[in-house]
Amino acid sequence: MSPATAGRKRTGRARNALLGAVGVLVAFAACEALGRSGMVRSTFLPPASEVLVRAVELGGDTTFLNGVGATLEAWATGLALACALAIPLGLLLGSVPAAAQATRVLIEFLRPVPSVALIPLVSLLLGAGSETTVALVTYACVWPVLFNTVYGLGETDPLAKDTLRAFGFGRLAVLLMASLPSAAPFIAAGVRISAATALILAVAGEILAGFGEGLGTFIAQAGMATDGTRDVLAGVVWAGALGLVINLALTAVERRLFPWAPEHRGSRA
Repeated sequence: MSPATAGRKRTGRARNALLGAVGVLVAFAACEALGRSGMVRSTFLPPASEVLVRAVELGGDTTFLNGVGATLEAWATGLALACALAIPLGLLLGSVPAAAQATRVLIEFLRPVPSVALIPLVSLLLGAGSETTVALVTYACVWPVLFNTVYGLGETDPLAKDTLRAFGFGRLAVLLMASLPSAAPFIAAGVRISAATALILAVAGEILAGFGEGLGTFIAQAGMATDGTRDVLAGVVWAGALGLVINLALTAVERRLFPWAPEHRGSRA
């Protein structure tokens, strides 16, 4: 890629980041003005500055941070289990057409079922603890990783596989040496998509449980307080910030590990 093209990409990313920052500032100013105008009672919508100050204060609260740690633990556990299940299964379904056909009806039946709809059943089976949250996160995160893995295998260059077969490599060797590296950027994208879903479900599961420890539990308990709107919104700010940091981190890892992927070419030039 030419230096001019790489420079245009860097300029485009900087412009997008600037526009994103402007959007955040505009939303912040609108919420601040609405909260202080008296049009909405402060008990329903506190000024954005007060919410931001409260969010910063929570950063020094050990109990709150322990809850955030519990949420991140459930998030990471569920996401790891989903990857451990989805990637091998995706490699199998993408490599063995008979297996894909045999499981197609079951997968198409289970895939549309929302994880939230399973909360009563999973809570009945596992209780309302972290196990329920991990199970819901795992179920929801399996699908993006699974389908991205299968799709990535389908995008493998046939010439690369034929070349390995011509040199006497077996099916497993071709899968590990050609198909898996080709599918790796797609798998990473699936993991990044699932990471956001996992965080949403981890917090939502804790909110519905209403007890224990976790960011969602903090939000749920603050919502039941007489004047807890500020704490609720501060917890939401923390959830959004965590999601943003996780997405940026995974995107940076993708760029470093897979610079040849079309969406990342020139990003390090």
